[in-house]
Amino acid sequence: MDIVTPFQFSLVYNAFSFTFATMGAATAFLWLSRSQVAPAYRTALTISGLVTGIAAYHYFRIFESWNSAYTFKNGIVSATGFAFNDAYRYVDWLLTVPLLLVELILVMRLSRVETTSKTLRLGSAAALMIILGYPGEIAGDIPTRALWGTLSAIPFVYIVWELFRGLGDSIKQQPLAAQELVRKARLLTFASWGFYPIVYMVPYTGLTGGTVTTTIQVGYTIADIVAKAGLGILIFLISVRKSEAEAGSLKAQTA
Repeated sequence: MDIVTPFQFSLVYNAFSFTFATMGAATAFLWLSRSQVAPAYRTALTISGLVTGIAAYHYFRIFESWNSAYTFKNGIVSATGFAFNDAYRYVDWLLTVPLLLVELILVMRLSRVETTSKTLRLGSAAALMIILGYPGEIAGDIPTRALWGTLSAIPFVYIVWELFRGLGDSIKQQPLAAQELVRKARLLTFASWGFYPIVYMVPYTGLTGGTVTTTIQVGYTIADIVAKAGLGILIFLISVRKSEAEAGSLKAQTA
């Protein structure tokens, strides 16, 4: 185990605690807000809440693992001999990353055929991206980390291409009141997902020991908050805007 300073230990500790609370609160908000949107968009909110709920559970486990790996007593941090289990994070991503794309696709309310096709293709690519990234994350040398990181980037590039090319035309079909929010949701997904590889490459900078551990854990945590809770709020707002637009359109037709 890399020895961390008291400041580094507390920073990571508080980051995990804050994220657990954030994910839990986001889950409650998203699920309790289902009644505020039209039935067609409630599944998207359910899945969005499921994403943050899964993340809340895993952050609780990550938080416990961090506390088990170190003791902080009398201003001194010591390793306990129990390894910090970073696999919780990858298990979380394997479950939630494909679902993040699913919720974005569902809220756009595409045709059944297009929804099924994009869900299968993007969900599979997202899962493959996580699976390929894990061997590099646990590797003890830079070349191995770089190899698996490069392989993981291949499905990532495909997902980005689909987000901007494949969903580009579909955004134009959205109600005018929701189009800008859908674009922001797509951009937020790209920006937050693009931050993960930057954090992944921290060991390439020459940083060592507790500094690397702290930077990676805090970096991934920030990205998770934006990618999951942040996107969840946007999914809710899009659902509300589209529900209002469709209700107004229906009222105009029956008037």
